[in-house]
Amino acid sequence: MKILAIGAHPDDIEFGCAGTLVKYTAKGTGLYLLVVSDGSLGGDPKVRRLEQEASAKIMGAKDLKWGGYKDTFILFDKKLIDLIEDTIKKINPSFIFVNSPEDTHQDHVLLARATIAATRYTTNVLFYETPTSIDFKPLVFVDVSKSLDKKIQCLKAHKSQVPKTNIPDSDIVDIALATARYRGTMGRVTYAEGFYPLRLFINI
Repeated sequence: MKILAIGAHPDDIEFGCAGTLVKYTAKGTGLYLLVVSDGSLGGDPKVRRLEQEASAKIMGAKDLKWGGYKDTFILFDKKLIDLIEDTIKKINPSFIFVNSPEDTHQDHVLLARATIAATRYTTNVLFYETPTSIDFKPLVFVDVSKSLDKKIQCLKAHKSQVPKTNIPDSDIVDIALATARYRGTMGRVTYAEGFYPLRLFINI
């Protein structure tokens, strides 16, 4: 099986679904990452690229692809849809994870919209949350109690971003732990990641 995880910025995938992805790669699933923008408003794009590469190794990704967009300049247009479609054709993933469209960051919103268009023939598409998601209501949960340490390692690999939360006395690791605990409570486990499905097939 193959998985494609798509993020608008470096570290989006890590916050939203790294615990789930680590569980899959531990079982031999092929993981492929597509990071659409360079995250340059959050820091030096060269540094952010290196951080993303380090995190991808921790997750066990087979490949990391960059979309080539500047931070905050992602557009919902044919070029972006084609980028996602071409990536899907090359990989043929069984599952796709991407930013939720209900969000306060325009890059997340527009990437999600483009992914909806590009995955119209894809069976399993799940939206993940980030700290800027709005009214996120997950219907699918993955127990990440045993993969939480790896998820935190992935987030810490983005060390230039860890303190950038605009929340006093709290960093991105604190927020990720609190989110995982809350979603775990919703899913009746200790720690979980939650997802909202665009489509999800249960094969019997």
